Amino acid sequence: MKSSNYLKELNTKSVEELNEELTSAKKELFNLRFQNATNQLDNTARIHEVRKNIARIQTVLTQKAAD
Repeated sequence: MKSSNYLKELNTKSVEELNEELTSAKKELFNLRFQNATNQLDNTARIHEVRKNIARIQTVLTQKAAD
């Protein structure tokens, strides 16, 4: 399953790498929303996928902060 592999990958990264990935995911989400508003987005499911990835990254960051 793709999401479990992604989650394993996130758990191996450092906090700095996770913060960088979170920033890039938020930028991607902004661009996707902008494309969607201007009717240039072909794959609208990508917005949902990126939002879920942002939540996964934030969850891993919270778990690492609790340790």
